[in-house]
Amino acid sequence: MTAIKHSLQRDIFTPNDERLLSIVNVCKAGKKKKNCFLCATVTTERPVQVKVVKVKKSDKGDFYKRQMAWELRDLTEVDAKDANKENPEFDLHFEKVYRWVASSTAEKNSFISCIWKLNQRYLRKKVEFVNVSAQLLEGVPSLRSVPSGENQSVAGGDEDALDDYQELNAREEQDIEGMMEVCEYAISNAEAFAEKLSSELQVLDGANIQSIMASEKQVNILMHLLDEALAEVDTIEGKLSSYEEMLQSVKEQMDQISQSNRIIQISSTNNHKLLGEIEFLVNHMDLSKGHIKALQDGDLSSPKGIEACINASEALLQCMNVALRPGHEKLTAVKQQQQLFCELRDTFARRLTNHLNNVFVHQVMKHHIKQLSFGVKGHDQSSTLAQNTAELTLPKHHPLHRDLLRYAKLMEWLKSTQREKYEGLSRTYVDYMTRLYDREIKDFFEVAKIKMAGTTKEGKNKFGKISTLPRKESALKQETESLHGSSGKLTGSTSSLNKLAVQGSNSRRSQSSSLLDMGNMSASDLDVADRTKFDKIFEQVLSELEPLCLAEQDFIIKFFKLQQQPALAQVMTLCPTLFFSHGNIFYFCFFRKDMVRMMMTKIFACIEMELNSLIALGDKIDTFNSLYMLVKMSHHVWTAENVDPASYLSTTLGNVLVTVKRNFDKCIFGQIKQMEEVKISKKSKVGILPFVTSFEEFAELAETIFRNAERRGDLDKAYVKLIRAIFTNVEKVANESQKTPRDVVMMENFHHIFSTLSRLKISCLEAERREAKHKYTDYLQAYVINSLGQPLEKLNHFFEGVEARVAQGVREEEVSYQLAFNKQELRKVIKEYPGKEVKKGLDNLYKKVDKHLCEEESLLQVVWHSMQDEFIRQYKHFEGLIGRCYPGSGITMEFTIQDMLEYFSSIAQSH
Repeated sequence: MTAIKHSLQRDIFTPNDERLLSIVNVCKAGKKKKNCFLCATVTTERPVQVKVVKVKKSDKGDFYKRQMAWELRDLTEVDAKDANKENPEFDLHFEKVYRWVASSTAEKNSFISCIWKLNQRYLRKKVEFVNVSAQLLEGVPSLRSVPSGENQSVAGGDEDALDDYQELNAREEQDIEGMMEVCEYAISNAEAFAEKLSSELQVLDGANIQSIMASEKQVNILMHLLDEALAEVDTIEGKLSSYEEMLQSVKEQMDQISQSNRIIQISSTNNHKLLGEIEFLVNHMDLSKGHIKALQDGDLSSPKGIEACINASEALLQCMNVALRPGHEKLTAVKQQQQLFCELRDTFARRLTNHLNNVFVHQVMKHHIKQLSFGVKGHDQSSTLAQNTAELTLPKHHPLHRDLLRYAKLMEWLKSTQREKYEGLSRTYVDYMTRLYDREIKDFFEVAKIKMAGTTKEGKNKFGKISTLPRKESALKQETESLHGSSGKLTGSTSSLNKLAVQGSNSRRSQSSSLLDMGNMSASDLDVADRTKFDKIFEQVLSELEPLCLAEQDFIIKFFKLQQQPALAQVMTLCPTLFFSHGNIFYFCFFRKDMVRMMMTKIFACIEMELNSLIALGDKIDTFNSLYMLVKMSHHVWTAENVDPASYLSTTLGNVLVTVKRNFDKCIFGQIKQMEEVKISKKSKVGILPFVTSFEEFAELAETIFRNAERRGDLDKAYVKLIRAIFTNVEKVANESQKTPRDVVMMENFHHIFSTLSRLKISCLEAERREAKHKYTDYLQAYVINSLGQPLEKLNHFFEGVEARVAQGVREEEVSYQLAFNKQELRKVIKEYPGKEVKKGLDNLYKKVDKHLCEEESLLQVVWHSMQDEFIRQYKHFEGLIGRCYPGSGITMEFTIQDMLEYFSSIAQSH
């Protein structure tokens, strides 16, 4: 082991300025034994670094190499496994646990002992030694006490010697060098040099003793001076004591003066504060006599009086809301002022409430009487309600709002001071305006309904002006009730649609049910002009309602001061409810928008009901009026939401829009249902089906109405539903057709659908347009092929047999040897179809095709041209079979392709 130590020191540690202190031969526990060495080392340079180094032999085994190194300060625990029994295993806990097995227990103990010594000497953080014998640790308190032996490191002795050695400083080195230069034999004869140094030292010691003895006199002088200094100190201390007594008397006098000044300062401060409090109370709680007079007796009807009352109420509110400081409320003068303010507040609130109640009643009644008064010639500015309704306009309430807005600030004051009176005025206003608007809006809608039906009846009063009598007694109501009562007549034609039959006619309109036939009235009663009139009336109704509602909502917000949201706790304390009317409780909403909407809902309670009634009438007159109503209503809802999404107008129009959308969906569903119930006549040809032409008119109308509309998506969905229903029911009718071939029904109707979609260019139906074209092309080809087999029927059958023999394996050139298909049989079949017979057969075919097709679609020439192409193709096919199956026979058809072209042309021209 000693040889290994010297080898490791020389080859590994000396080049790194390290000394090897202890070594142990180990292998990893639990694995295949690969021996290596754990070495405890220290650096030769300061500060000293202590490491545990793992060294192993190289793969070739001729030298050692350094594999890993750990700092001793990173070691946290040394576990010797067993302190009582000899056990070569031990663990070192660094960042992870390393488990080792030593070659001998002695080497393990020696290595652990060295680690303990290094830890005690160099590290502040002590390593924990577990399962280590106390004798092993306590028996060697330091590196110096470790006995030399086989397991002790040679380098360890060097470390002890290094601890005893003290390095010379620079001056000592110079002195030694000077002495050695004086004595030339200092190096060669060390003993003589040491004796000389000893003798010189003795001489110096004697000189020092003599010098000390000579200094005794000077010591006595120094002691005498110290005694004199102590006497002077005592004198100074006496003077300082007298000075301190004098300063103490001065201090007492200054304390008395300071106390007097402090009392004077406190008195002055209190006086200033008292004056400030008095000025604060006078400035903030003093109400002028003019304000008091305005609050008690101010004129609330004149502009100047209203302004004076506003200023006085604001001053009173400021006085009542002043933030009193602690203790003010205990002052008698403050209590008296507060009592005065409360009395003024209650008096003015009572006067204001009574006056505003009278103003509401007076203004509303005056406005109502003005609207209902008969017009007088020469007074155009006082137009009557009858004239407004005759022109389908709603009365404007701007003058009423303008007169009431003068009291807006007083309402705000009342809201902040007397919440109950404020709510009472709110209920009063809502009740009166509800009756006014209810009468005006119902009259307005009654006139709109009559205008929609085109049965407006007006009478002349004694002044010669057109007027409408009260709603309960006038002919207006009678006309409206008669209109509502005639709903059975309006819907009487519905059942006839279920029995719709296809009639042969030269007019498309007579062949099909028009767009309006799918509604609830006949086509003759309504036309484009009627729909335009309906659209204008409906738009005018919405245009009149929108500014009316917005103006009223703006007035309510300004007059009742609902711009700001009240505090929730204050509202819950002062006002749990807002309206009580006719048994319905309108709970107070804690947000401004909800409160405004509740007031608007109460005032305009009849709008939604009247709008739904008007929509129902429009839908009853013509179900396709729902298209106009959907577009117009959607636009107005969008406009209202841009202004205020949570407003009453936006909410109401949104609810009505749901009804309009439901009617629109019902209209689409009704069309689909009528398609499914269409019956065809067994005695006449089908032609273009009614619902196909109806869809064309519907799409033309819808594209005009929905141009740039917000609800275009609803129309696109309806288009898809309708077109899919049309496709399904066209095929259903074609399958049920007995007089007209199925291919003709499919071909003509899908051609019409394709033409319609191509002309209208509806983007959402592009796939259906391509599908319609594909179906039209397929059924055209199928009809042509099925029809062309008839003029050359025997020839077709003959060549079908030829092709069947070839398909069975007979060679084409051997077909002529078949008894049924020899040359004689072929010539016999060909002779049956001379050119004259072919032309006759084609002429009959043309007549039959003409009989199958309808005139509206003009497909006869297209079909005839396709038959010509198909006939030529068959002709060439027959010639090819003759050339392949009967080669060299010289058999040809008795007519040529040129002859066929002349036949087809002459037949088409003759008809």
